[in-house]
Amino acid sequence: MDLSFARSDRELTALLLPTGLAVLMARATSRQAASATARIQTRLSMPLPVAALLAPVDGAFHRAVAIALHQWGEA
Repeated sequence: MDLSFARSDRELTALLLPTGLAVLMARATSRQAASATARIQTRLSMPLPVAALLAPVDGAFHRAVAIALHQWGEA
C-alpha cells in the first residue's frame, strides 16, 4: 500500500469527486455530526474524571434518595 503523497506523474482524475457529490457528502456528514444522537453519543463516550464521580455537583450520589431521606428526617 502506497501511503505517500500524490505525485504529479499520477493521473488524479479518477480520485476527484464531482463538485455536487462532494457538497452533498459534506452536508450529510455535517448534519449527522450535529444530530442529537451524535451529540449524546459523544458525551457518553467521554470518560469522566474520577473526582467527578466521587463528588457530584448537588452533593448526593442519588438525588431522589437524598431528598427522600432529608424529608423523612424532618418528619
